[in-house]
Amino acid sequence: MSDKYIPINCHLYDQLEEFAVKKSKVQITYLDNYEEKVIEDMIIDFRTKNKEEYLILSNKQEIRLDKVLKIHTI
Repeated sequence: MSDKYIPINCHLYDQLEEFAVKKSKVQITYLDNYEEKVIEDMIIDFRTKNKEEYLILSNKQEIRLDKVLKIHTI
């Protein structure tokens, strides 16, 4: 994405890591090209590329962390 990455707060990052460790199925609301989208899946990993942090879902989709609007277990 071309817009500037804004690091997320530590509490949210800890929560995302907890969902991944527990293999929780989550519902994520996020922005994709300024459009709000919702997906249900499991977070399996995290990665950093070009100084931007991403979560990786079991379907291999990557979501930039600062694009996550809401997340909760289902």
